[in-house]
Amino acid sequence: MKKQILIIEDELSVGKQLKWGLGEKYDITIASNVSQAKSLIASGAFSVITLDLGLPPFPDTPQEGFNLLTEIISLFPQTKVIVITGNTEKENAVKAIALGATDFCAKPIDLNLLEIIISRSFKIHELETVNQQMLHQTSHSGSLCNMMGASPVMSKLFESIAKISQTDYPVLITGESGTGKEMAAQAVHNLSKRAKKPLIIINCGAIPENLLESELFGHEKGAFTGAVNKKTGRFEEADKGTLFLDEIGDLPLSMQVKLLRFLQEGTIEPLGKTETICLNVRIIAATNVNLEEAIEKKIFREDLFYRLNVVPLIIPPLKTRNEDILLLAQHFLFQETNKLKRGKTTFSESAIRFMIAYEWPGNVRELQNKIRRALGTNTGAIITPHDMGFEKLPPAESSNHPLQTLKQARSSAEIKTINQAMALTNYNISKSAKLLKVSRPTLHDLLKKHKIKLKPV
Repeated sequence: MKKQILIIEDELSVGKQLKWGLGEKYDITIASNVSQAKSLIASGAFSVITLDLGLPPFPDTPQEGFNLLTEIISLFPQTKVIVITGNTEKENAVKAIALGATDFCAKPIDLNLLEIIISRSFKIHELETVNQQMLHQTSHSGSLCNMMGASPVMSKLFESIAKISQTDYPVLITGESGTGKEMAAQAVHNLSKRAKKPLIIINCGAIPENLLESELFGHEKGAFTGAVNKKTGRFEEADKGTLFLDEIGDLPLSMQVKLLRFLQEGTIEPLGKTETICLNVRIIAATNVNLEEAIEKKIFREDLFYRLNVVPLIIPPLKTRNEDILLLAQHFLFQETNKLKRGKTTFSESAIRFMIAYEWPGNVRELQNKIRRALGTNTGAIITPHDMGFEKLPPAESSNHPLQTLKQARSSAEIKTINQAMALTNYNISKSAKLLKVSRPTLHDLLKKHKIKLKPV
């Protein structure tokens, strides 16, 4: 189906010109006055509208056009309005943009230019629509591109990823080992306009230093001893896509210089090649080390840090996401039992208590591995703390747990107890309410109050 455009234009000849020029690619509807335009706009069928500011009953002034523009932006903020102005009416065009118009095109209309503006407006609308759908999905499901979390800190992280994905700026992801930095990088790529292009992943700490330059930037045949064939580097493989540099803190200083050059100029120079290659690659880097400390120790370049740290993403450790522990545990249990084609399997009450109280130094990866261990050693239907490798809990350090207010303590206790009950009953509302000795409506109110998500399907 052709995309629909509403053209608001009182001059019949101009309307016909636009319909003739754009009709092959778009489904054109013309409104010649404000009343007709309003009824068509109210249908919500038009993502893009062109608006001539000079409309009856005062076609010689832009006032009617400005009033209609303001109403459109107020009622349908996602709609993209392209204002048509006279060639000498620059001030009106500027005012229209300030009121919320997406772009403007001057008369006499250049159809080729207008078509470019329309195409761009549709693309902006599509990106914003996807972004809004994703945010809606996140707020209702507690998940984003295989990342999961119902805690406030994860909801904010999902929102940040959604916004960041719509840009091409470098991203620096920091967080402890096992928190899911690679998944965050994949989410940024998958939600971006580069999603259909390659995401190339390379671990900077896993490749010997003497091979790293060739791996990243490639080499020509005969560039060094053993270079019997030409090799395409990872940067070139990621052209028009994304390159994810994991463990960027382990990148040698010599390679940091070359990465900095790429970020500044967008070019690389393979070993043995005298000409530079221009590439279009988005860089996402990740590390679990403190780069600012590395800068002080002179093992990481300060200028590279600022180039990479345009958009920072901090992945929180699991121990600070108490609300997410059981959500993730149930998800991994469901995922792994499906793979193994096992029947219904649940956690014992004591296993749930251990999981909530444990500090999780290995974060989400450790949680997943403990569940895999349990399923590998226990063929029964109930998973115990022993199955997961829990012997005894480490003593909690008071310095890591600052004193809460009574209100915070009550809220934390409610959240913890509700999560336990939900996990014990496999997220059955009626059974959970009975276990907690409250009514179903009261439990629903508590779930809403604490923003506790039901188990995702």
